[in-house]
Amino acid sequence: MDPETAGGIRLLCLDVDGVMTDGRIVYDEHGVESKRFHVRDGLAIKLWREAGHEIAIISSRSSEAVTRRAAELGIDHVHQGCHDKSAALEAVCLATGIEPRHAAAMGDDLPDLPVLHAVGLPIAVADAAVEVRHAAATVTSAPGGHGAVREAVEHILQAQGRWDDLLLRWQTAPQEG
Repeated sequence: MDPETAGGIRLLCLDVDGVMTDGRIVYDEHGVESKRFHVRDGLAIKLWREAGHEIAIISSRSSEAVTRRAAELGIDHVHQGCHDKSAALEAVCLATGIEPRHAAAMGDDLPDLPVLHAVGLPIAVADAAVEVRHAAATVTSAPGGHGAVREAVEHILQAQGRWDDLLLRWQTAPQEG
């Protein structure tokens, strides 16, 4: 990851299936969809917001599980059911006042390519489609749904010199139990 590029990133756009989750979709006997999110990714999203940065979800699918997870994490910019992810990115940039060159995006499959091509820091998860990995400036070691968001956030915040300050809170906080 280029430290100079990472240093200017203020917006992180995430796909859901295959980035925040492992890409599997599970339906119960009543047709209710469920997803598995990694807790470390959730903490990273909270740290990203704590650093004063913006975050957005841009997903081709719509899911109540995503709505709930976004609310839990305080993600204000949630675009689901997007057939044109570029338009969603444009809307997020307009709402936040952040130019696409100061945005990072994480993707795993072909529908993510337009967003990855538009941002300053395109990131692919380890198990992304080959075309997505080729379009990315960096590829995480972790596959989607297994801490890839945490890895990307940590690298960007380290490049910005913010990671250690954010960690201090955890090192000095009273421990329970």
